[in-house]
Amino acid sequence: MVTKKIYQDNRNLYILQTEIVDALVDERNKDDLLLVFKETIFFPGGGGQSCDVGIVEILNPDVTNSDDNAEKDKCEIVVSETFEADGEIFHRVKDGASLLKSMNIAPRMKCRLEIDWDRRFDNMQRHCGEHILSGVFYDLYGGVNRGFHMGDDYMTIDISLEDNPEFKDKEVTWDMALAAELRTNEIIWSDLPVVPHHFDTREEASKMPLRKALAIDEDITIVTIGDPSNPADSVACCGTHPHTTGQVGMLKIYKVEPNKGMYRIFFEAGKRALMGYRERFDILSKLEKDLSAGVPDLMEKYRAKQDKQKEVRDRLYHLTKAVIESEQNKILGAAPSQAAKQEDSKDISVSTPDYRYSILSLDDLIELGRGLTGKLANFDVLFIVHEPTNTLLLFSDSKDCGKLVKENASVFNGKGGGNQTFARAIFNRTDDLDMFIDAVKKLIR
Repeated sequence: MVTKKIYQDNRNLYILQTEIVDALVDERNKDDLLLVFKETIFFPGGGGQSCDVGIVEILNPDVTNSDDNAEKDKCEIVVSETFEADGEIFHRVKDGASLLKSMNIAPRMKCRLEIDWDRRFDNMQRHCGEHILSGVFYDLYGGVNRGFHMGDDYMTIDISLEDNPEFKDKEVTWDMALAAELRTNEIIWSDLPVVPHHFDTREEASKMPLRKALAIDEDITIVTIGDPSNPADSVACCGTHPHTTGQVGMLKIYKVEPNKGMYRIFFEAGKRALMGYRERFDILSKLEKDLSAGVPDLMEKYRAKQDKQKEVRDRLYHLTKAVIESEQNKILGAAPSQAAKQEDSKDISVSTPDYRYSILSLDDLIELGRGLTGKLANFDVLFIVHEPTNTLLLFSDSKDCGKLVKENASVFNGKGGGNQTFARAIFNRTDDLDMFIDAVKKLIR
């Protein structure tokens, strides 16, 4: 027996009393229960639309492992997925295989089905919006929908400009998209009927004013929007749709992108389009407040602020460069001569100075030290400390900086690495960093 598909003709029915035809354990997942009903309001998914979920209430179940009278009167179980296989519709109960024994679920048991109506209506709004938009692209530009996806954050259609010579070698521009968006919303506001027609054969279905050639031969559903003699859209589809276009509410296109020789249209419809617009409007309102501007001059104020920020960044860049150059000259100016190094050989700090900075960034300090490479002949090792992060930078023209870090940093709870002329070591505590510096200074003398 094949389940009767109530959802095909009664799309607004969300509660139905029926009976179980079969209950079996899923062969692929032994923990899951698959239920088959005499008739169902659960859409199994298809045509780019996700399936229905909801609950099944078993009426007067045979609960053998409970003394609870309330539990014996009824029992609700959750349907997590609905799918169609070999012409039959299955309702998955996740981890429900044990119910076969505990409730003695069997054919002819009476039950009450209830779909998640919010999910269903959301799907109907979005799917119907896609139909209308695809029909409009075809009518205005000869654009054929070659792909459809209903994602969590937006929907997409892939439009191929192939059926109108005027647009065949052109691209879908933003102005074209906005024109299609307006026409789509005009059709929504016209509250046209959305009617599914069922046909047994391709020959019968082909008599409808289709915008897209049929790809199936039997059990065909054609969804037509508006008057069949001049429809806003007419196409084969197994999904669920509202009774009129007015129930879609609105549609908004977000962007257009080239995609594999076609054009991918990103959009949303129904309540999701309203929520998306609300989110963007809130952001726009905050920008207006922050910039003390209204919509007409918002972009002008925004660009002025961007120009000001660029000016500040440029000035900061040049000031930083000047500070780095000044610090390099200061370090080189303090470098001891070879004679001084020999005279003050007992003074470790002479040939291994350390400089500490809190304002310059770590990248600035690396640039500072690397700019001195090849000029450190009178230093054994130059230490530069980035105080905010307890990061030590080592530079030298004569000692192996990487080896010094690798062999000694871990002793003081530090970590790092590098090469012969430059290395870095990071410490959790300033005291550890200071002890590492003292130890290395003594080591290299």
